[in-house]
Amino acid sequence: MGGAWDAWDEMFDNDSVAGLTGGGLAPRSHYLPLYDVLGTLSAEDYQSRCVARDRSFRDQGITFSLSGEERPFPLDLVPRVIPAEEWAVIEKGVVQRVRALEAFLSDIYGPGEIFEDRVLPRRLVLSSSHFHREAAKLPPFNGVRVHVAGIDLVRDGEGRYRVLEDNLRTPSGISYVIENRRAMTHVFPELFASYRVRAVADYPAHLLAALRAAAPANASRDPTVVVLTPGVHNSAYFEHSFLARQMGVSLVEGRDLVCRQGVIFMRTTSGEERVDVIYRRVDDEFLDPLQFLATSVLGCPGLMNSARAGNVTIANAVGNGVADDKALYPRVPDLVRYYLGEEPVLDNVETFLLEDPDHRSYVLEHIAELVVKPVDGSGGYGIVVGPQASDEQLDALTAQLKANPRGWIAQKVIALSTSPTYVEEGFAPRHIDLRPFAVNDGGKIWVAPGGLTRVALRRGSLVVNSSQGGGSKDTWALGPTGTARERLVASTARAAGAAGAAAASGAAAASGAAGAGGPIPGFWEPAWPGARPPSSAPEPGPIASVSEQQQQQQQQQQQRRPERLLSGTDVPGGPQARGTNLGGEAAFQAQMQTQTRPVPRPGTGRTVLAATEPPRTPPEEQLWDRSC
Repeated sequence: MGGAWDAWDEMFDNDSVAGLTGGGLAPRSHYLPLYDVLGTLSAEDYQSRCVARDRSFRDQGITFSLSGEERPFPLDLVPRVIPAEEWAVIEKGVVQRVRALEAFLSDIYGPGEIFEDRVLPRRLVLSSSHFHREAAKLPPFNGVRVHVAGIDLVRDGEGRYRVLEDNLRTPSGISYVIENRRAMTHVFPELFASYRVRAVADYPAHLLAALRAAAPANASRDPTVVVLTPGVHNSAYFEHSFLARQMGVSLVEGRDLVCRQGVIFMRTTSGEERVDVIYRRVDDEFLDPLQFLATSVLGCPGLMNSARAGNVTIANAVGNGVADDKALYPRVPDLVRYYLGEEPVLDNVETFLLEDPDHRSYVLEHIAELVVKPVDGSGGYGIVVGPQASDEQLDALTAQLKANPRGWIAQKVIALSTSPTYVEEGFAPRHIDLRPFAVNDGGKIWVAPGGLTRVALRRGSLVVNSSQGGGSKDTWALGPTGTARERLVASTARAAGAAGAAAASGAAAASGAAGAGGPIPGFWEPAWPGARPPSSAPEPGPIASVSEQQQQQQQQQQQRRPERLLSGTDVPGGPQARGTNLGGEAAFQAQMQTQTRPVPRPGTGRTVLAATEPPRTPPEEQLWDRSC
């Protein structure tokens, strides 16, 4: 467990030192453009971007509650890059797993054929705290119980992706995926120039379509969808409000709902309105005090009766937790083979069931070498990492395992892959995982490209959960390349070559000025021994290298210089002279102002502004962060 060398490094190739002076580590090919851009930044520049990120998150209320304190959601500005071919494997594996678990839930709450065929012992399911008899014989309207799934993946020391656990109840984190991307495009727009990054902003549209498709048969053509939240004190309340706002639906609490004659209504200022679909972010036990916890005030009395009468859909379905029970996790590959007749695309982590006498004996003997988890835990709570635990903790854990073997599993320690993360001492490797999100509309399972990369910010920690002080990274799932892409690269290279020696010298000067403050602490000589210094001749990325991009920018600036002289941006006292630094949408608006001129409108006696050249695309839209 010692350090980064025990784990797969996402950015650097531990086995490749060829061609590098000093025998340093080579960045992996898909990280080269990012590596070169970061090498041009000073520590002061990077810190200023971190401040802008935190201010943006705080102003928008993008926070997470940790130990009762609201704080900006931790986002590291070095993204995780996943090549198209790797993402294709992840996507295929996640879709396969969701299909198998969907079939499993339909079976155990229906005919129970898997028990009759003796593929799975009945007691394993019936003994789960998340198996609810109230959900039996309650078929979903479009055959979907898992409308949203979050599948946690890790990468082992050989670079293979493995499933760590499944989340089929109320998986959270997608709002931070979307907001992380939005923040990155504003704080670090230049990083996107050399990458074909797939978009994530259309997730709410996919989710809304899936929820509407799950509406009861007696719903109107425009079914009413609501998001049910426990309230403002829930740690993920930002996500609840974010999704409701993005989907254009109402955010409600249990007290806003009422059940009359088997139909759910929502109280509004204009009277009661029927509800057809409830996307709930409340645990099963709190949904209906008539069926579950009688003291709950977070749900709506009569909700389960309404669902059984076919008048409302609850998404995700009640009882899904049995499928993400960690005691079932080792059997999921068998479920894939049984229900789909396929071999699993993504393997599990080696797991020991404490109910098995042989497994229990091995775990008790090697408890200091294993990770032990409660089967019904979430959020990282209750996990004991043997190599990092004290003797007192291990003794207490041993007693719990002997008293309740059904309640625990054990896994061999996986040194999660690492990624460079900016911490107090500079850049250092930190362990990460990945949670892709899948949306099932009954016809197709769509996986949001990228997902949530979570980071264990404490040195040596393997617990990445936000509730345990973890952070996140923007995850870039790259789009595939093709002939059109190759033509674009060739065209860009020809344009860069035509810029001439003057543009090249100007780009070199600009590059020198950018690094005047010195490299970022720890990026070139941090926890990776021998990491190479900034390359004097960066290798080109998928579109163009940094130097080529700077040449293009220099050429464009020279072409637009007459317009800037007229608008005052290049004269003493103009916006640039006063230190104004416009970016993103503000830059686009400023550009539009400098490209207009007064023109009299015939027959009206009025003067209007006309563009001197066709409007240019805003910088955000130039990024390949869209679905086309």
